Amino acid sequence: MKILIADDHRLVIEAVKAKLSEIEPDIEFVLAMSVDELLAGASDDIDLAVIDLNMPGADGQAHVDEIRRRHPAVPVIVLSGYEDPNIMRTALERGVLGFIPKAYSPEIMLSAVRLVLAGGVYVPPMMLSAVPPGIVAGVPTADAMQRGSAAAAAQTLEHLRSVLTERQVEVLQLLSQGKPNKLIGRALGISEGTVKIHLAAIFRALNVRNRTEAVVAAQSLTEA
Repeated sequence: MKILIADDHRLVIEAVKAKLSEIEPDIEFVLAMSVDELLAGASDDIDLAVIDLNMPGADGQAHVDEIRRRHPAVPVIVLSGYEDPNIMRTALERGVLGFIPKAYSPEIMLSAVRLVLAGGVYVPPMMLSAVPPGIVAGVPTADAMQRGSAAAAAQTLEHLRSVLTERQVEVLQLLSQGKPNKLIGRALGISEGTVKIHLAAIFRALNVRNRTEAVVAAQSLTEA
């Protein structure tokens, strides 16, 4: 396995490297302490990129966008000191597969990385708790609908309960745990193809565009 770690603090890099070494023996690490080093060290054979937002040469999240543009098959996790749910949401909407605040423990970081490597998406709990109670992420509020929003037909949480089948709710519950399609299918005794069909229907019902948004929406729905 080959993992890229990009952060401008050497102590952070070494700590992350030491913890991720527990995933399997003989991991090859590519280290970067600036955006230039990040872009030079990234390649298509990287199995995972763990990238900080604040680095020399960084312009917002543009360096993360560039890595994803150059190497779209490489899964990216943001490891950051930011704890603003809006920043987290922006990163996830741009296609990263996880956002890990540096305030979290090394064990949580390791679990999040394992989840992403298994095909899941890691959404930090502090981001999920920022979703207003009773509102599914990605669905306009009642005020927005009253103002004649183009998405005025979006369902409320109560209505979603009535339009989702029991099986779709089960898929949602597993999705909210970050499980990839293969494990969802195994848990429910259905094929991976059937899981994808259910997810497509769920995306339409939740008014979301992708799996990351669905994870947030699913968490809000299942908690309610």
